[in-house]
Amino acid sequence: MKYVNVAIDNNTDHTDVLYTYGTELEEIQIGDKVKVPFARGNRVKDGYVFEIMDDLSEKIKGLKMVVSRDEEISLSKEAISTCIWMRKRYLCRYIDAVKCFTPAGSSSKRGKKRNPFSDYKREPNEAKQLTFEQKKAMDRIQVSMNQDQHEVFLIHGVTSSGKTELYMQAIEACLKSGKTAIMLVPEISLTIQTIERFINRFGNEQVAVLHSKLSLGERYDEWMRVKNGDVKIVIGARSGIFAPLDHIGIIILDEEHESTYKSDMSPKYDTFEVAVKRAMLNQSVVLLGSATPSIQSFYRAQEEKIQLIRLTERYNKMPLPHVEIVDMREELKNGNKSIFSITLYQEIRKCLEQKKQVILFLNRRGYSTFISCRNCGFVLECPDCGISMTYHKESDEACCHFCGTKSPVPTICPSCSSSYIKYFGMGTEKVEEKAGEIFEGANIARLDLDTVKKKGSIERVLKSFHKGKIDILIGTQLVAKGLDFANVGLVGIISADVSLNIPDYRSSERTFQLITQAAGRTGRGDFPGKVIIQSYTPQHYAIEAASHHDYEGFYQQELILRKQIGYPPFCDFFQLLISSENDQEAKKMAESIGTYLKEKDRMEAISIFGPQPAPIHRMSDRYRYQILIKAGLGTRKQYAREIAELKQTFFVKKKTKCLLSVDINPYSFL
Repeated sequence: MKYVNVAIDNNTDHTDVLYTYGTELEEIQIGDKVKVPFARGNRVKDGYVFEIMDDLSEKIKGLKMVVSRDEEISLSKEAISTCIWMRKRYLCRYIDAVKCFTPAGSSSKRGKKRNPFSDYKREPNEAKQLTFEQKKAMDRIQVSMNQDQHEVFLIHGVTSSGKTELYMQAIEACLKSGKTAIMLVPEISLTIQTIERFINRFGNEQVAVLHSKLSLGERYDEWMRVKNGDVKIVIGARSGIFAPLDHIGIIILDEEHESTYKSDMSPKYDTFEVAVKRAMLNQSVVLLGSATPSIQSFYRAQEEKIQLIRLTERYNKMPLPHVEIVDMREELKNGNKSIFSITLYQEIRKCLEQKKQVILFLNRRGYSTFISCRNCGFVLECPDCGISMTYHKESDEACCHFCGTKSPVPTICPSCSSSYIKYFGMGTEKVEEKAGEIFEGANIARLDLDTVKKKGSIERVLKSFHKGKIDILIGTQLVAKGLDFANVGLVGIISADVSLNIPDYRSSERTFQLITQAAGRTGRGDFPGKVIIQSYTPQHYAIEAASHHDYEGFYQQELILRKQIGYPPFCDFFQLLISSENDQEAKKMAESIGTYLKEKDRMEAISIFGPQPAPIHRMSDRYRYQILIKAGLGTRKQYAREIAELKQTFFVKKKTKCLLSVDINPYSFL
């Protein structure tokens, strides 16, 4: 008989330990999914084997036995090692980490295989000749791959410098050596273009897709294709990092700076960190690619913790687009109250006359950003979250962009009963309406979270744009990332200030990245592109640097500010969110935890802020309090241990209705 330590699929911190069982199953392996009797009632539960032992150091009274082993689902030893690491790194449960690696859905009862791209007709695409810069980069990457040497490379390449071609040739070299590859993109909308390119190059039978927009059946079948070794390349968004591949040779994170690589659900993992962990276990290479690397990644490269590769020229030899900043304060002074400056209006007209396409970018969806009474100042707020609701004209309703609550728009003010209800601010819906009024006859489409809810809607819009059926494409950040269309002559950034006004230390970085990425969508064909940036703060260093395509100038200025105030990369942030359906209960728990942390602190933390109500104090009927720890470099592990102890003291050993959520270096403090 053997003995196994099993993580139980049970959604509570109280059972987040490994349970020991006996088994007569000789073929049992680490990573196997098993069924075991659990707790006093011996209910049969799913579990995963983390350890196998021939003997026990001491006998267990009433030892229970494994009931059965799942023949289809199992994880590799490498996956289990990564789960153990994730539990310590992100303070999550064993089972939360395990579920990152396991498939959603189940096998088809009819035995039919569901392949989301089975109907795609391949258009073979041969490898392109690399430029001098690309060839130098490829040689450096290949040295590490040939020697089975773990290495992380940051490819800092201007927009349209041929990073994707470099990725594909690196993957081709990886496959030739008998290894597998993971290719990640930050948005599901970008997987479509990437998948088509990779299928054209490598064939449908070599490529699998893993992301959350597939049906449950498709996700299960794609996972099984990967698990069974039927494919060698996995393409996906963030969750693709957990693909059940063996012998991983290369992991690529395209647009590595994007916040979507950080999970906002438990476990709140950083895709880059998981990629590096899996690559270390496989002795493989990680490629990070971006025209606007995150401050964190570029700092690592400057400190020589990762290797920096520069691509300074566009593949088509075209110059970077000409950028012009328009001061919208001057437009107002001159009597122009339109959302389009005179310059942007004229450039759009010129593009349409020349049969070139236009992209208009505004990182705010909906029609108006808030609804208010002009008589008493009342603002319509979400009943669950307490934040202002956005007006959507198309559906004629107010919507909360955090929890999704919708409600009819009042015609009479609920506070003072006046009829002076007005709409303020603008989103993409309003831009679409105004563009339709001004540019009559132009074919206009919108690409944001409201227009892409139906399956296949992103593909339909992008294919129509690619075929020239759309003249003006209006959208949020979905249109600013990774799209490659040769006929775009102009990008208009309607309001560059939207992301600057977010209460987050990364707001300048996000603004620079969004402007630069949006600007990079033009000039990708055989003619130079143009960019118009509209701003009420045109002198801001992030906007100035983006207008000159000056990443390093922006980086140096931002790093000075970060160092002065001790923000990442010069510290680690821990965000603790304590929530309850009862406001006083949540507040009391947060105060107890705050006192506990301050008593435990030995001055390694630069600061402990709070407890205080979270910026969104109420969400989904739960009241939330926040504690922020700004931990000095080198103290992350110590604070992780102390928070793990805190979790046991306040939430496991005691009965409480409060919940604790821990996020390390979060991308949002809301």
